[in-house]
Order: sequence, then structure tokens, then C-alpha cells
Amino acid sequence: MNLDPLLLDVLACPCPRHAPVSEQDGAVVCSLCQAQFPIRDGIPVMLIDQATPGPSGVVGVADNS
Repeated sequence: MNLDPLLLDVLACPCPRHAPVSEQDGAVVCSLCQAQFPIRDGIPVMLIDQATPGPSGVVGVADNS
């Protein structure tokens, strides 16, 4: 699934730091915490509770950093 590049330009990770995202392997991925957000029916689901956390979790959520 290829998301519109303009959509990717305006999307940001919902973590407190609002890092930019990119599309990788059918998911939207945070450039900072590497959390992966699913794309369902062509729509990115940018909810932290629906994300697959990156190696360090989702930045700023559990540790308020």
C-alpha cells in the first residue's frame, strides 16, 4: 500500500514529541521511536494503543520523556 506523499508530510507520531513518519512494510513508522502504526483499508491508524512499539517503546508515553 502506498500512501499519498502529501499525507505522509502532514502525519506525525502521536507521541508527545510528534516526530515525522514514513511508510515501511505496510505500516506508518515513527522516525524517532520506530513505533509502527497499522494501515487499514488505506487509512493510517495513528493511535498509540493500536501501535506496535519500537525497541524502546513509544517515546514520551511511559516515561514522560
